[in-house]
Amino acid sequence: MLVDSHCHLDKLNYDNLHTDVFDVVKKAKQAGVEQMLSVGVTLEAFPNMLEMISPFDQVHASCGVHPLDCDSDFNLSLFKQYASHPKVVAVGETGLDFFYQPETSARQIELFEHHIDVANELNKPLIIHTRNARQETLDALRNGHAEKCGGVIHCFTEDLAFAKSAMELGFYISLSGIITFKQAVELQEVVKQLPLDRLLVETDSPYLAPVPHRGKENQPAYVLEVVNYLAQLQQCSVADVITKTGKNFTDLFINR
Repeated sequence: MLVDSHCHLDKLNYDNLHTDVFDVVKKAKQAGVEQMLSVGVTLEAFPNMLEMISPFDQVHASCGVHPLDCDSDFNLSLFKQYASHPKVVAVGETGLDFFYQPETSARQIELFEHHIDVANELNKPLIIHTRNARQETLDALRNGHAEKCGGVIHCFTEDLAFAKSAMELGFYISLSGIITFKQAVELQEVVKQLPLDRLLVETDSPYLAPVPHRGKENQPAYVLEVVNYLAQLQQCSVADVITKTGKNFTDLFINR
């Protein structure tokens, strides 16, 4: 089953590129994408995103506050209410980003800890963003006993040691269009060493369009390009990547 495990359907260009979400889902289906996960990044935007995807059984949701949006309004009880919705299969996008906003590190950590607690309480997996905060991310996951809920390191760009530490906690590794970029040589070498039974694929659309679409707005249909390149790196068939990453998605997010 071909799946886009991480996209932001409420952030795509509906003025020029797509008529509506039905159009995006149709294009994805034509590319063979059977399911997708639309990821929330603020509580303010969540109700609108949920309404947009509500007609589609094959589109799941997550609820969270992105570390780069940590200055947005956050109400813990409202967060729990939103995250408890039956269409929500994950908590996040959450995590730490000390590359763009090191000055908000304390607030990021505080919100990250709330997300871990809620994920454990609801038994829903975490969707983790991490940049320039490898040790701090692992420390928060271990201290919060995130192995209980599990989750995924999304849009993975870290080293092999970090990947192994995350997988030891029961986390999956999700790969985006970045693996197709020419300059991503170090990442490609790491990906070659990762076990396929711990991998997911994603677009992170509308961002990070894979080659040959780089420079354009990304969309769920383009996840097939990620799969094709991952098959080359792993030296296996495209069908094998689709089957195993689809099963991983189902195991992590659906069959809990």
